[in-house]
Amino acid sequence: MMKGSLLSLVCASALLSSIAAPARADDTASYSIETEVKVLSDQRTRSISDSLNRPAMQLGVQFAHESGLIALAQLSTISSKSYTGSAGYDVLLATGWRFGDPDGWHYGLGLATEFFPGAKFDAPYAFDLNTGEPTNVRRTRYDTSYAVIELGWGALDARILNVLSKNYRGASTGGVCGQMLALSADPARALDCYARGDHNSRGSWLVDLDYKIPLSDKTTLKLHAGTQRIKNFKEANYSDYSIGVLHKQWGFEWSADYVMPKTKTRELFQVVDGNKIRSVDGNRLVLAVSRKF
Repeated sequence: MMKGSLLSLVCASALLSSIAAPARADDTASYSIETEVKVLSDQRTRSISDSLNRPAMQLGVQFAHESGLIALAQLSTISSKSYTGSAGYDVLLATGWRFGDPDGWHYGLGLATEFFPGAKFDAPYAFDLNTGEPTNVRRTRYDTSYAVIELGWGALDARILNVLSKNYRGASTGGVCGQMLALSADPARALDCYARGDHNSRGSWLVDLDYKIPLSDKTTLKLHAGTQRIKNFKEANYSDYSIGVLHKQWGFEWSADYVMPKTKTRELFQVVDGNKIRSVDGNRLVLAVSRKF
């Protein structure tokens, strides 16, 4: 899948931003448009690096109507080595509706599509166990669509994402089994993966739980736990955890998050970078600063 970076989604963090709280009754305008520019030490999606452990940038524009209707367009820089052939960025488009009390029970429904312009890979989707030759070589893209359900109470938010597109960020027989075959020192697991047949990952589930604890008027503690279950490819299942602090000062938002992905199949989270193989699923402190306009 992935040519090194399995997953993410929609970026859970992007979707969390996209499901904006509805405008309160005392707002003078019926809608708001907000632009956010963010610089990060590492672009992580579900705790996996999309930027090959290097700095990245995000630009997002969000529309929120007092009825609960929301829309988001977000651009993030990514590594063209993690996402083979990409233009160096991905685009998230999301829309949805949120209702309920932001300080009490609140709910959300949404749809999102993630585009990786130019990103694609060619891989065998079958393997002849008699001759040892790969067969059925096809091209796969990373573009992914999701349905999103959100349930929250106060500072606690739970999100459930279901993959509607054929594959989740390239997770397919060619992506998963092919990546294992290319990078594993023991090809037996890759051959077992191929032996299950040609499959896609439509119907995969991504679940996130987030809790925010105010420490002061300007500082918030953030706790996160997530898991993903990739349909037909148990090798790609993993969980992730993070703890972070968000601080507002001088009109900027400063954050530090320590992310801890717990993966099972390391080959799916490795990227060939020249003559080196880099892992993108290591524990890491991610720093970021953003400004909203």
